[in-house]
Amino acid sequence: MRSARNGNCRTDATLHQVREPARLMRLDRCTWPRVEAYLERSDGIILPTGSTEQHGPIGWIGTDAICAETIAERAAAQADALVAPVLAYTPAPFNMAFKGTLSVSVETFRAQVTEILAGLHQHGFGHIYVLNAHGANLEPLQGAASALPNGVVRIRSWWEFDAVNRLRDTFYGAWEGMHATPSEIAIVEALHGTDDHEEIAPPERLSADFIRAHAGDRHGPPGEHRDRFPDGRVGSHSSLARPDHGRALIDAAVTALSDDYRAFLAT
Repeated sequence: MRSARNGNCRTDATLHQVREPARLMRLDRCTWPRVEAYLERSDGIILPTGSTEQHGPIGWIGTDAICAETIAERAAAQADALVAPVLAYTPAPFNMAFKGTLSVSVETFRAQVTEILAGLHQHGFGHIYVLNAHGANLEPLQGAASALPNGVVRIRSWWEFDAVNRLRDTFYGAWEGMHATPSEIAIVEALHGTDDHEEIAPPERLSADFIRAHAGDRHGPPGEHRDRFPDGRVGSHSSLARPDHGRALIDAAVTALSDDYRAFLAT
């Protein structure tokens, strides 16, 4: 990977395979004087959060972290923002019956995020934008954010934006489902290509009542969860994912996040 330096932090010329940001500022690729210089002109930072968990028979275990990191980095490049390293070890206890999933407790994750947010605030970041990609993160993220003054932290999941939801509905409709969704798998395919795999049959369709009752990844114990959804998909027809869908979803999410981040800075 070729790299150059600009007046703030290290800039990577290439990150993935499609539509790379021209300018990227990563906290972990900055020196402390450059962070200090950045804070003289902006007090904003984007913090991506994902997970390390199974995403069905064709989705990568790192899907959530890849989605959050990619969208956050590209939006940061558009908005001239600093972006923190992705938090990828998060609560996913319901998926621990699937090999490769790594889950931390809600209490551990909340405590870690609380200290990270406090540290950023201590350094002078007064606008901390959390870009999330995992439903089970939301409650502990909100708990951690409540430890800081109102208005310091904004939390959004990449799929919340209207433009993204319109695409998800157009591409997949009810087959988007709840886990191992074709939209998130399409994003990974747009970035890293598709693995050779056979088409898989549609999963069990979910009722509206089930979706309401299990929103935010409120699933049961690992064994029961795997018994109910043996291949890891929760109402999501992953085979519908296409790289061109992923590119469109990335573009929509990046534009929406960049705009919302700028609006957040203005508050």
